[in-house]
Amino acid sequence: MSDLRRSVTVIGLGPMGRAMVAAFLKAGIEVTVWNRSPEQADAMVELGARRAATVAEALDDNAVAVLSLTHYAAMYDVLGPASDHLRGKVIANLSSDSPEQARRGAAWLRQRGAEFLSGGVMSAGDNIEHPASYIFYSGPRAVFDAHAELLRPLSPQEYLGPDDGLAQVFYQGLLTIFHPWLLAFDQATAMIAGSGHDIAQFVPFAVRSNAAFPYFMEQFSVENQNGGWADVAGLRMMDAGAQHIIDASAEVGVDAALSHAAQAFWRRAVAASAAAGRAVSTFELMGAGSENA
Repeated sequence: MSDLRRSVTVIGLGPMGRAMVAAFLKAGIEVTVWNRSPEQADAMVELGARRAATVAEALDDNAVAVLSLTHYAAMYDVLGPASDHLRGKVIANLSSDSPEQARRGAAWLRQRGAEFLSGGVMSAGDNIEHPASYIFYSGPRAVFDAHAELLRPLSPQEYLGPDDGLAQVFYQGLLTIFHPWLLAFDQATAMIAGSGHDIAQFVPFAVRSNAAFPYFMEQFSVENQNGGWADVAGLRMMDAGAQHIIDASAEVGVDAALSHAAQAFWRRAVAASAAAGRAVSTFELMGAGSENA
C-alpha cells in the first residue's frame, strides 16, 4: 500500500474523473482507480494510475476516496456491495445532486463508519486547471482540514460550512444561472445566424456586455435580500422587451421558448402586483412558501 498521506482512490472515470486522476498524478500523488466500465481505466493506467479489480480493493488501497459519478444513486450502487470496506475511510463525493441527496448520502456513509465531504466542481467543462475553476466543499470542518492538502491539486478550494448539503446548494445555484445563459446564448447566436449575419462579429459584443453582469448581480442581490426588485412599470417594460425578443426570433425561425418563459414570469409579477395592491417581484414569486407562487 502506498503512503496514505500522498495517495488517493478515484472512483468514476468519466471526463471529470479522468481530469482528477491526471491532476493528482501531476502533483506526485499515487492514484488507484476503479470504473464500472474497466476500459475507461486504460488511459489512466498509462498515465501511472493503479487499476483496482474491485471497489473493495479500491477502497482498501487508500484512506481517501474521491467519487466522480453521475449522481448519488450511483454511489449506493457502487459502494453498497463493498460497504463493509467503508469503515475508517474518507469519502469525498464530488458528484452532482440535490442538497438533500448529499445529506442523505452523508448519513448513509457515516452509518457504515466512513467520514464524508460533499463537493461541487465549478469548472470550465472538465478543465479543472482553468483559472476560473474551483471546488465547493462542505461537511465537518475537521475532516476538510485534515484532507485539504491532499485534495488541493484538483482545483482551488472553497469550504462553505458544516452542512453536508451546502456545497450542492451553491453548486446548483450557480448551475441555475449557467443553464439558461447557455440556452440564451444559443438563441441569440441562432438569431444572428438566421438573420444572415456573422456570429463571430457578434460574440465580442456579447463578451463586452457580460462584463456588466457582476454589477447587476450586486445590485439585484441587495434587492433580493429585501424582497426583490419590484417596480410595476419596470416589470411591464421587461414584458415588452421579452416580446421584442420573441418577435425578432420568430422573424428568422428561431425557437424562443426561453424568452416565452421569461415573459411569463414578468406577466405573473404584473398580475400578482395588481391582485396584492403592491409591487410583487419575480424573486418573491419564486420564493418558497410565497402565496403568489
